[in-house]
Amino acid sequence: MNSMNDNVFFDLERPAKPAPERVPAGWRTLPLEGRFDLVYEDATGAWSNRSLEARELRLGPGRTLLGGIDARRGGYRGFRVDRIRRLVDRATGERIETGILDRLLGRAEAQRRADALRIRRQARARRKAAVAAVA
Repeated sequence: MNSMNDNVFFDLERPAKPAPERVPAGWRTLPLEGRFDLVYEDATGAWSNRSLEARELRLGPGRTLLGGIDARRGGYRGFRVDRIRRLVDRATGERIETGILDRLLGRAEAQRRADALRIRRQARARRKAAVAAVA
């Protein structure tokens, strides 16, 4: 007699792969790290002060989101950059009221370059260590 498991469409021996992260079409995600205080205007026009530990900048059709952990709500949140009225970098105290998107894009690009350089240096150091171990 056949059991119900003989007819299933998955293999119990092999665990399922995690689902790929879904990114809506047309969106580009740039890693961005930093701690910011911001003055944000919501859809109804109400202004609020927020503290954000930034994780990413999402560029999409018609809008850009600054995503991170919102200290006020205790969870991940995305803020439309065009609604951010003031941005203060907690590390430097720099206060930005105009050109916020340009500044965030510049920071994300600088962090990307620094990360790429760090990765290249680590790879070079590993290769040198491997050659030294063989010799």
